[in-house]
Amino acid sequence: MGSPKKNQSKGFFAAMSSGLSMFGNAVHRSVNGMLGYEGLEVINPEGGKEDAEEEAQKGRWRQEDRDGYWKMMQKYIGSDVTSMVTLPVLIFEPMTMLQKMAELMEYSHLLDRADECEDPHMRLVYAASWAISVYYAYQRTWKPFNPILGETYELANHGGITFIAEQVCHHPPMSAGHAENDHFTYDVTSKLKTKFLGNSVDVYPVGRTRVTLKRDGVVLDLVPPPTKVNNLIFGRTWVDSPGEMVMTNLTTGDKVVLYFQPCGWFGAGRYEVDGYVYNAAEEPKVLMTGKWNESLSYQPCDLEGEPLPGSELKEVWHVADVPANDKFQYTYFAHKLNSFQTAPKKLLASDSRLRPDRYALEKGDLSKAGAEKSRLEERQRAEKRERESKDQKFTPRWFDPTDEVTPTPWGDLEVYSYNGRYMEHRAAADSSDSSSEIDVTSIEFNPWQYSDVSTE
Repeated sequence: MGSPKKNQSKGFFAAMSSGLSMFGNAVHRSVNGMLGYEGLEVINPEGGKEDAEEEAQKGRWRQEDRDGYWKMMQKYIGSDVTSMVTLPVLIFEPMTMLQKMAELMEYSHLLDRADECEDPHMRLVYAASWAISVYYAYQRTWKPFNPILGETYELANHGGITFIAEQVCHHPPMSAGHAENDHFTYDVTSKLKTKFLGNSVDVYPVGRTRVTLKRDGVVLDLVPPPTKVNNLIFGRTWVDSPGEMVMTNLTTGDKVVLYFQPCGWFGAGRYEVDGYVYNAAEEPKVLMTGKWNESLSYQPCDLEGEPLPGSELKEVWHVADVPANDKFQYTYFAHKLNSFQTAPKKLLASDSRLRPDRYALEKGDLSKAGAEKSRLEERQRAEKRERESKDQKFTPRWFDPTDEVTPTPWGDLEVYSYNGRYMEHRAAADSSDSSSEIDVTSIEFNPWQYSDVSTE
């Protein structure tokens, strides 16, 4: 299904952004003057006037690091580099992909509102706004750590939510997550697929996201757009997610289609998102518009996509205040996810907070972070050899593999289901005698299935 603007041949809403299409894409310039980089594109989202070489020097890399990395990466152009490349720690943020999955919970009150809402179309307005809200955090240009097989992340003190995520497969990297409170359950199986293009990488979210609203048992399915990370090596790294996000009410057939505008000349269209909530007959009922880094609003519309007479454009979501000049562009919620202060009682030893490489990077010790990252990766390879020698398969603790294989726009996905055991564990931990509590920072990171594997 095309974007709302393609499906609506006329109307106020379609005209709102028709002028943006003339801008085309962001300014591309080739670094032709730099030895060994002929034809490598630097994409400036602001359409600046400086030449490509000047723009290319504005990245976070030192000259020697950038040159060495580029020589190493040239052979991977066109490949999926999700787990086949060892990356330098200087491009990482002190967070893992499992923690980044939990960032979807920041504005979970929108799902609470969706559950409480009786209007089926407004229900999708709230739920879709929740799905859009995480993109402010996703624009960060630092790479999160890939989770170790068996690694977990748990959050148990935000909006009544209990959240658990686990790395269920190493190659291809796959994660599973589950969250719930009194209003909803959230289940995701995620398998990223990438395509390295030289100075950029396309990221395809090969995943299945399902939200069940508890009051009426409504099931929502989410398909997000792909993401492009620009200027990986040369220039200022920035993120764009042009394309469609589709959320479908599998119970009623209603859906919302939101179109992320691609970044145009001089930044035109960047961050903008708009679309419609449709009923099961694919008739537009509510228009939605805004910027994924600022706010979203909605307004009832007629069958032509025009706002209904007498109706008003109303804001449904607005990004929360963020720390000024934060080194890693973190939100207050991201800092909360990393904090030991928010760790639940009897934190699992496999929790991402405990990773020594993540913790060292958070403290600013890049040398130790790099050494610890290498040590964890070697231990993971040793465990794989041990498992293969015993002809054993890794068994996740909190999620079970199913026979279900679901199609996605970017390939088939093997689905994992939450097995319910974590809620039992958390209930037992929360009811235990607190007098025996230990300092969580003293817990040694331990996601390993085998305790005595040699890395020699």
